[in-house]
Amino acid sequence: MKQKTSVWSNGLIWFGAGVSIAEIVTGTYFSTLGFSRGMAAILLGHLIGGIMMFAAGMIGAREEKSAMETVKMSFGEKGSILFSCLNILQLVGWTAIMIYDGSLAANGIVNAGNWVWALVIGGLILCWIFIGLTNLGKINTVAMTGLLILSLLLFKVVFFGNAHPDAVIDDSLSFGAAVELGVAMPLSWLPLISDYTREAEKPLAATFVSVLVYNLVSVFMYMIGLGAAIYAGTGDIAQIMVRAGLGAAGLLIIVFSTVTTTFLDAYSAGVSSVSVSPRIKEKWAAIVVAVIGTILAILFPMDDITDFLYLIGSVFAPMIAIQIADYFIMKKAGTKQAVEVRNLIIWLIGFIIYRFLMGVDTPVGNTLPDMIVTVLLCLAADKVLPARREN
Repeated sequence: MKQKTSVWSNGLIWFGAGVSIAEIVTGTYFSTLGFSRGMAAILLGHLIGGIMMFAAGMIGAREEKSAMETVKMSFGEKGSILFSCLNILQLVGWTAIMIYDGSLAANGIVNAGNWVWALVIGGLILCWIFIGLTNLGKINTVAMTGLLILSLLLFKVVFFGNAHPDAVIDDSLSFGAAVELGVAMPLSWLPLISDYTREAEKPLAATFVSVLVYNLVSVFMYMIGLGAAIYAGTGDIAQIMVRAGLGAAGLLIIVFSTVTTTFLDAYSAGVSSVSVSPRIKEKWAAIVVAVIGTILAILFPMDDITDFLYLIGSVFAPMIAIQIADYFIMKKAGTKQAVEVRNLIIWLIGFIIYRFLMGVDTPVGNTLPDMIVTVLLCLAADKVLPARREN
């Protein structure tokens, strides 16, 4: 019988996902709004993203299926392959971005070369993969305790150091666009969360704690980035750590936060690969993704990820909207079709609507309006063209 994961271990996993250099860097983008408006956008974005993340996690937890296996329920056995492939590409991208950000920041503290730090971080991710999800409990407890202490030190340096407001308040980033950047991080975990909640001993509690812990930590990381850009006058976290004399402690924050977050990306890429072909082994696919991500991080610059974040939103927001409509509102057990054409068409419409909304400034961003329209399209289509389903 396969070992189940506890609520505690799920919380630790998602604490590690939230402690991320990429989240701090994204937080720096909010500085032109000022601290109060920037935090309002961050909180609203995470509330929207967190609700969606909980819905996605609960489907997997109840059905004991991985994220991409739950997608088959709405899009069909073959129809879900599109999202599995897009998810794998997203996760390869995230793996590369995280290793790139981590190596760049680590090199700012100890100048050994970006490629050296990329290899170190990539090697540690491989160690995490070999240890395996259910065996990471004690290691994660130690790592997360250290990261919490060091993150609090970083918070103290940013907000209680000898700094003064140094950011220019302007309209370069609208409030709605900022909300969308707040949604983007929890949204990027939608195609992953069920890979972990499916193995939970207590599905509801584990999903709730996972989402709550991740979003609280993510907001904290965004806030550090926002505060760094406003009060320390720089978004370069390595510089802040060096100024504060954190040195080795700062290096530990950077390296282990990158490892604990990127491990989830690589692991889930392995799980999604199995949805494409059952012949693929989860662990070895994850190892391949970690290796490819390390190589990409060494070869290519990845300094601005905003377009990448918006692309993730446009793909996965309408996807989860259709799943929410099917599972929670219409309470349908799963399609009997190999390809659920109706839902794929609705997803395409939702994708187009999201891209259109990127040019429209709404106070709640793009994701929430797009999902509402997509859910309404699902309900209308079900009345006009009922799909053949197995109840």
